[in-house]
Formats: sequence, C-alpha cells, structure tokens
Amino acid sequence: MNIDLHTHGKLSKKTHFSMEYFLSMAREAKENGLHAVALTEHFNTLNFTDMLDQLDQHFDYQHDYYMVEGLKVFSGMEVDVANKGHILIIGNRVMIRDLRQQLEPHTAKDSFMQLEELLNRTDGYPVLRIGAHPMRESTPLTHHAADTLQRLDALDVNAKDLFQYGFGMADEVRQFADQLGLPAIAGSDSHQPLQFGSVLNRLDNNCDTAEQLRSELLTGNYQLEISACLNVKVKAAQMMKELLKKSMVVA
Repeated sequence: MNIDLHTHGKLSKKTHFSMEYFLSMAREAKENGLHAVALTEHFNTLNFTDMLDQLDQHFDYQHDYYMVEGLKVFSGMEVDVANKGHILIIGNRVMIRDLRQQLEPHTAKDSFMQLEELLNRTDGYPVLRIGAHPMRESTPLTHHAADTLQRLDALDVNAKDLFQYGFGMADEVRQFADQLGLPAIAGSDSHQPLQFGSVLNRLDNNCDTAEQLRSELLTGNYQLEISACLNVKVKAAQMMKELLKKSMVVA
C-alpha cells in the first residue's frame, strides 16, 4: 500500500475548506500512485471542525479512514508545540475531534501545549505520532530532550525540506531518527495537488487503522521512496499555491 503520511486538505490555514479543492487533491494523489494519505491538517487552521463535518457528510468512514473516490484518507492533524516543533497525530476521527477540543486553549503561538503534555494526552491511544520536518530551521525538533522524542513513533522526511535544503536532508533525518531508535518515513507536506508523488511510503501490507500503520513502520515493513521529479513537483506546487492564495485566502 502506497501512503503519504503528511498531507493537507486546504491551500493554507487562512482559506476556507473547499470540497472541490479537496477532491482535486485526492484525485491527484491517486494519479500519482497513492492508495492512501494521512490528512494532517493544521490543528489551528481556520474552521478545523467544519472540515471534518463536511468530510463526515460526504464520505463513508470505516476503521480510521474516509473512502474518497477509492483513496483511503486517514484522519489526523498537525499540532504545534511550545518551544517550536510540529507533531502529526493520526488516528480515529473520534479521538482526533476529542484531542482538538482539548487543544482549543492552545491554538495561539504564545499558548502552544508542551510536547510532553501532548504525548501524555495521547499515550495509550491507538494513534500514530510522527515528528514533522524535525530539522527544518523554523520548526526544529532537535532541541527537545531525546527521551521525549523517543516517545514518538517516527520522524518525517519532508518533501518541502528536501526541496529547500537538498536531498542530503533525507540522510540527516535518517541519522537523527537512528540515534533515537525511530523509523524515518515520507511526508510530502502537500498543500497543493502538484506536490503529490514527490515522496511516498510503500508498505508491505495493506492497513486500515492507525495502529496497523504504526506496526508496519515500527517493524520496518516499508520502503521510503523519493521521486526523481521532487524538485519540479514541489517548485510547481509552491508557485501555484502563491497564485491561488491571492483569490482564496480569507482577509
């Protein structure tokens, strides 16, 4: 099963959720050979719960994913933590809604939840917890305590970072992950359809739940693949995103 574990359903935090735009994302993901994606929208995006409400109204939900025109869309979100860093939480929609409600007092930059507290609140749940773009200069995870980071399930080799810093970033993330005893996985960080296919995870087995995904990653039953076209895909997506933001962003 080919899956992208870091994707977005909106162009940016400041845009309204558009079903038409979301479907264009899903269709492009399928066109690029993906069987599944994790929808890890920013937890403090404009009207996060409205997005989930619309998905609930339009698509069947089974196990931990929406079935969107043949594409599995696993529910999740991307959470900012205090002292910098982003964490991807992937799990059942009920748990995602509950955690999002708990995070309501922590959506502003000066009130982000501590990483340790976020991990405490998700301990014991059948979720997948991934450190997103851990070596990105603006939101690194490298300064957090190793024993705290080791509570995560994986680190994200992020397509945007490979474009910005070069393909050597993949080796740096892998090395950091190895030091922590964690797997390194692929996330495109797509906000725009053209970015899909830049990276993906090729799992040995089909998965229906976040817990199954976690098991596959921790046992090493996957291959991380980086497209030779990554730079073209990410650059085109970024250029298109800037053009679209002029018409879609809420003032």
